[in-house]
Amino acid sequence: MAHILLQYRSMKMQQTIKNRIEFSGIGLHTGADVKVRIIPSGEDTGITFIRKDIPGSPVIKAEAANVVATSYATSLGSKGVTISTIEHLMAAFYGLGVDNAVVELDGPEVPIMDGSALQFIEMIEEVGLQILCAPKKYLVVKKPIKVADRDKYVLLLPSEEDEFTIDYSIDFSHPFLKKQKFSKLFSKDVFRKDVGKARTFGFLRDIEMLRANGLAKGGSLNNAIVISDTEILNAGGLRYPDEFVRHKVLDLMGDISLIGAPIIGHIIAHRSGHAMNHMLAQEVLKRTSRWELTDAFSKPSFSKAGHLLLEKMATI
Repeated sequence: MAHILLQYRSMKMQQTIKNRIEFSGIGLHTGADVKVRIIPSGEDTGITFIRKDIPGSPVIKAEAANVVATSYATSLGSKGVTISTIEHLMAAFYGLGVDNAVVELDGPEVPIMDGSALQFIEMIEEVGLQILCAPKKYLVVKKPIKVADRDKYVLLLPSEEDEFTIDYSIDFSHPFLKKQKFSKLFSKDVFRKDVGKARTFGFLRDIEMLRANGLAKGGSLNNAIVISDTEILNAGGLRYPDEFVRHKVLDLMGDISLIGAPIIGHIIAHRSGHAMNHMLAQEVLKRTSRWELTDAFSKPSFSKAGHLLLEKMATI
């Protein structure tokens, strides 16, 4: 019963990490070696990034209004200062229910680690989460919201089950990718087991072009799946048969986290990337009549009797 109560409270109340997390690694695109420290933060502060290597330690709030680039990664910026490739860490925060934290960096890019969110998940779960004294807020979709560009689109619909569901499909003209689809009712377990370990990927034929444009300087077989015309070059192969679409879901979760609240709704996406994910976030924030921000204690997650019982236990 204590475990059920704790799980219930973590769903209802805002959370931060219990202790500091420190790590370092290379940036995928900049190739910079960056040290990172994640610090617990109080309720209603959200996720903020701080560039400690710049005089004055400028702060950049993790929100859609601060997105400055979406080419091959999502970058935040303010007053000429940027932080890039934030999507995997933001997905880990979103997937594990971390509402508030401060992320300090001594460089321009969040380290790519192994190309997934796995190491972020492990570090967050190692220190644990702290429940705060403020209710979690959810963005509850009431009417459809859609963005599209030719055959690419993202559609956000109301959820009949009062949950968060993702249906994502990709379609590449390549023997290893082809058509893949991922469809799941979201939970922390689903994120850990089915999404968080999926790595970023790229085509061998594109590497020279990317580096000529100042990108992928830190990329390697240790932090990305590399695909030639005939094979996957990574010695260990894939973590999932459909790892490519699962990584697209990971990116989507990191990008929509910038809306600022967990979504209660049903996302249907086809061939979406960072740019279109950001378009969706902008459209959601613009169309305020199509959703409502709901206090967590108003979110019906249990039967009425069970809800009242657990509410009473939470005050003991």
